[in-house]
Amino acid sequence: MSATPNIATLINQQYRLAARPVGLPVDSDWHFTTGPVREIADNEVLVQTIYLSLDPAMRGWMNDGKSYIRPVAIDEVMRAGGIGKVLASTSPAFAVGDFVSGGLGVQSYWTGAADDKVAGLFKVDRTVAPLPKYLNALGMPGMTAYFGLLEVGQPKAGETVVVSGAAGAVGQTVGQVAKQRGCRVVGIAGGAEKCAFVVDELGFDACIDYKNGSVRDGLKEHCPKGVDVYFDNVGGDILDTVLTRINLKARIVICGAISQYNNTTAVKGPANYLSLLVNRARMEGIVVFDYADRYQQGVTAMAQWMQEGTFKTREDIVVGLEKFPEALLMLFNGGNFGKLILQVADEG
Repeated sequence: MSATPNIATLINQQYRLAARPVGLPVDSDWHFTTGPVREIADNEVLVQTIYLSLDPAMRGWMNDGKSYIRPVAIDEVMRAGGIGKVLASTSPAFAVGDFVSGGLGVQSYWTGAADDKVAGLFKVDRTVAPLPKYLNALGMPGMTAYFGLLEVGQPKAGETVVVSGAAGAVGQTVGQVAKQRGCRVVGIAGGAEKCAFVVDELGFDACIDYKNGSVRDGLKEHCPKGVDVYFDNVGGDILDTVLTRINLKARIVICGAISQYNNTTAVKGPANYLSLLVNRARMEGIVVFDYADRYQQGVTAMAQWMQEGTFKTREDIVVGLEKFPEALLMLFNGGNFGKLILQVADEG
């Protein structure tokens, strides 16, 4: 246990939710604040934020409605997972210099109880993998993909798995886990560069470019025997199209609907849902927090694949806390290539 004597000189910068967005978030929806960092009390830690995870789910957290997690309150620091370094500690659980992951929020420093249930701090080891990987395949997106595919999708060797948002954080992991299970994997992504990455680097069998071609025609070409598992990250028209190609007893994993998050009208539901009836198929949602007590299982598996060289990840890192509002929008305009991460400070 030790404490940093210069806490009084530290200034915390924070992005707080100023208003509930209508459509895409705009600058007036954020309140940027600065203030001193307080001294820590017993069993507390002070963490300097190094990396923040920017995720599509953040848009839903800004809405005031019933969901799997409470909405971010007005004037509350925006919720975000992150990686940081312990600068001061009065807890036996963490030492100065430890790297930790948890719900740090969009701010320069996090101060609180070492066992805070909301933050859920845990140590990470950058000798096992670079720190950004703990916000990608070894973090919440990876756990979403791993448990969503294996527990909800239940793929079997030889089956055809289709995943939308294939070049994104969740999609790239879903496809590679499916390949580990002996499946044929077809991605859906936007743009030739992303599709080439998905096939040439990640090892998918094919990738459909929804920006420059017909998803319906692509599915006919690359899934001639139909679709057994569809892992959906986008919703909308693409979900509707895939439903026309599913097989008997297909499994549809509903992970996200990024095409719908900024709608100013009602969310578009699937018009082709009767395909579920005809094919006796199942559609089920995945919320990663339901598997929190099993995260280590997923981390261990994917860390081993990384070390074996059979599993790759890609991160898109934007530098500077002040870039947060514009960086967040990259998720919704296709501007990011890989897992989107905001770097707040140097690793040191």
